[in-house]
Amino acid sequence: MHLSRPARVALRVGAVLGFAVIYVPLLLVVVNSLNPDRSSGWPPPGLTFDWWRDAWHSAGARDALWTSLKAGVGATAIALVLGTLVAFAVSRYRFFGREAISFAVVLPIALPGIVTGVALNTAFRTVLEPIGIGLGLFTVIVGHATFCVVVVFNNVAARLRRFAGSYEEAAMDLGADTFRTFRDITFPLMRSALAAGGLLAFALSFDEIVVTTFTAGAGVQTLPIWIFSNMARPQQAPVVNVVAVVLVLLSVIPVYVAQRLSSDTAAGSRV
Repeated sequence: MHLSRPARVALRVGAVLGFAVIYVPLLLVVVNSLNPDRSSGWPPPGLTFDWWRDAWHSAGARDALWTSLKAGVGATAIALVLGTLVAFAVSRYRFFGREAISFAVVLPIALPGIVTGVALNTAFRTVLEPIGIGLGLFTVIVGHATFCVVVVFNNVAARLRRFAGSYEEAAMDLGADTFRTFRDITFPLMRSALAAGGLLAFALSFDEIVVTTFTAGAGVQTLPIWIFSNMARPQQAPVVNVVAVVLVLLSVIPVYVAQRLSSDTAAGSRV
């Protein structure tokens, strides 16, 4: 499609403005994390790493980071198992209700987080509390897994659609049993999709705050909740900026790696 010069200029200006709206605020957070002024005055009078040292020695921030890591790893593990199994069932077999199951798996990512949070909170209090299991890290992991399953399912299902089952059929025709076929054929072909889905699931869990608020209870505080609860404290503002930068980095890196793994180039190199 050929565009006139004014149209190309307008598109470029619109793209620059769009990216500026997204990334300039993030850049300001990075600058404020190095700003020696506790009130985040602008322009900054200099640069300092004192707030990074204070953040490192903040017991609350470290505990919240550790909690987020445990919740992310737990939710990712559950999502990898369930998402992969459902993806194989839906992609490789034909049965009654297949489309309904596919829709039910994808639906949680489309629901408003507050609706999911309220529903999970009610379910946990109704089902788990009577048997002595209160809101805590376990309920946070289960809550995060409900929507992390979606990204694993989508990645695995997309990869299964890219290669036919003839590879596995050929291996079985040559004498390989089911487990040998999975180890030598299926898993190598699915490896990058599983890694990409797992990384995206971890990033999605790591920065989740709405569902966490309803499922964590009083004794569990993840890093996003720690940031939110300390934003209103002026003395904590510089440390909050530092923790926010760390949260951005820990979210961006898995997404970037997952994007590279799930790209067509990466997929083609493994088939």
